[in-house]
Amino acid sequence: MKKFYLFCAAGMSTSLVAKKMQDVADSHKLPIEVKAFPDHKLDIIVEELHPDIILLGPQVKFKYEETKEKYEPKGIPVAVIDLNDYGNVDGERILKRAIKILKEKESK
Repeated sequence: MKKFYLFCAAGMSTSLVAKKMQDVADSHKLPIEVKAFPDHKLDIIVEELHPDIILLGPQVKFKYEETKEKYEPKGIPVAVIDLNDYGNVDGERILKRAIKILKEKESK
């Protein structure tokens, strides 16, 4: 099972996005677990639960470079969720983009 973990400032709106993404994954019978966490727990969650991809909410995109430098060398891709997709709670588009990122990483 692939772990797609979302991080944002408080975790409230991102929880809704994560649920929409999980609903899409479940409807297509994809072996994906989607969860949302507050960004201050990022290091703890990554070390304990080992996500396959880290998705940052638009409100914490300022952490992108730091997070990317820390985790991409460990094989965990990092991306910022598109602001429009996030605002529209478009779980399908966000999930498709995350799957594409993972496939690109795996093909290298």
